[in-house]
Amino acid sequence: MDHVDPRRLIPRTNDLLALPAVHEARKRLNERVIRDIIQHVQERARRGELAPGHVEPALVAALAARRATILRPVLNATGVIVHTNLGRAPLSPQALDALVAASGYVDVELDLADGTRSRRGAGARDALLAACSAAEDALVVNNGAAALVLATTALAARREVVVSRGELVEIGAGFRLPDLIESTGAVLHEVGTTNRTHLRDYAGAVGPETGCVLKVHPSNFRVEGFTSAVTLQDLSSLTAANGVPLIADLGSGLLAPDPCLPHEPDAATALADGADLVIASGDKLLGGPQAGLLLGRREIIKRLGRHPLARAVRADKLALAALEATVAGDAPPVVRSLHADVGELRRRTEALASALGVPVVPHDGRVGGGGAPGVPLPGWALRLPEGLAALLRAGEPAVLPRVHDGSCLVDLRCVPEEDDPRVLEAVRRALAALEGAAAGRPG
Repeated sequence: MDHVDPRRLIPRTNDLLALPAVHEARKRLNERVIRDIIQHVQERARRGELAPGHVEPALVAALAARRATILRPVLNATGVIVHTNLGRAPLSPQALDALVAASGYVDVELDLADGTRSRRGAGARDALLAACSAAEDALVVNNGAAALVLATTALAARREVVVSRGELVEIGAGFRLPDLIESTGAVLHEVGTTNRTHLRDYAGAVGPETGCVLKVHPSNFRVEGFTSAVTLQDLSSLTAANGVPLIADLGSGLLAPDPCLPHEPDAATALADGADLVIASGDKLLGGPQAGLLLGRREIIKRLGRHPLARAVRADKLALAALEATVAGDAPPVVRSLHADVGELRRRTEALASALGVPVVPHDGRVGGGGAPGVPLPGWALRLPEGLAALLRAGEPAVLPRVHDGSCLVDLRCVPEEDDPRVLEAVRRALAALEGAAAGRPG
């Protein structure tokens, strides 16, 4: 009897393309993606990883699992509200509706009344000015770093940016503020020391070559002990007397004071204290989409808006729509998580713990994203075996816990209450898998 090469039994591409599952997948995926999936499954069979008879079921499963994006929704059970690795702020329902509405043709830069071109992002600008009345004007760009680059380019290209050495911070992914600023053609003029900077240091630096004075709120760290810093109020007297713009880079995105974070700077207070321009992020404590917010004096915003770089860093229609809806709508998830009731968090956590038979422990959440460094947000967490963390991350839904001191901690602060049952089932499945693996080990 002749031996039949099993590879000859692998279903042909045309036969697989005719499957009903493939026709259904064409409603979501293009032909190139579908053919890539088919070739991948066939290649697995050629390598002997799949029996020829299992090719069709494997293809059906692969098509069902494939979406138009590889990004997976994640339940944030870390207790960190603004989690950079999870995309920072989750959007509010109002912002999601605005995204859908703006996904087609919209009047982002058109006056429908007379058919002429209008100011881009007028709705987001008006919403920001209504929420922060201390600002005379506002401009939105695509992120906080872009806002700083635009400001220093427009105000200080080939001139000096005076800044305290203690504020030359490194932000996410290794990007350093000195490198960012110097890339614009501006010259850094550092004053003071790492821990102490005085008004006289700034006064000695400000001169004919000064383009602006920059005050940066430290992110992700605090300097304590023998320290000294100059307030915006004191700086504003110096810069006003010398006709030099004063920029406050706040980072975290608060437009007004928040009683939960009494030491976190906000745009309204910074402007009232004399800042000419405030820079902040839209996707941190504001709770909106990624955006760079510039608020301040009308003539400075106008100058920035007319600079050629403004075109390169402008926000798209989706970000503008989501930002406007965030500012004008109900409290977004970030704000609700920040102000979560500790008693309610404990009630929800204990309900899950009772169903699972696991302990509840006190757990401090964090703002994250460089906001309110070192400020604890008291709460509670499920304490689980450390080995559950990887299983929860890989599960469906994906749940991201915190691993700390040999435990896997599940904090519900950033999990919508309606998702508690999903967390419960995810933990149950992970526990069952962990117990099954343990039972299957020799000895």
